[in-house]
Amino acid sequence: MNVRILIMSVAMAATAGTVWAKLPPLSDEAKAKAAETKAKADDAAKKDAELLGKSQDKAAANYRKNKGIKGSPASMASKQK
Repeated sequence: MNVRILIMSVAMAATAGTVWAKLPPLSDEAKAKAAETKAKADDAAKKDAELLGKSQDKAAANYRKNKGIKGSPASMASKQK
């Protein structure tokens, strides 16, 4: 059992140097590609958020219609005060 621990400790110490190694800096092409990819991801996230909002509004309207609730949520909030 102690031999296994010793072997694992030596192996972990030997590989620790590769874990802390620095990566080379990105080239200009890689930076441009990363910026383009980030912009596309941001646009996709924005579209997804808009679709989610529309879906939530549609679900809320359907719920309100089926439950017979009249008025908007804003008007309901003002009545509660």
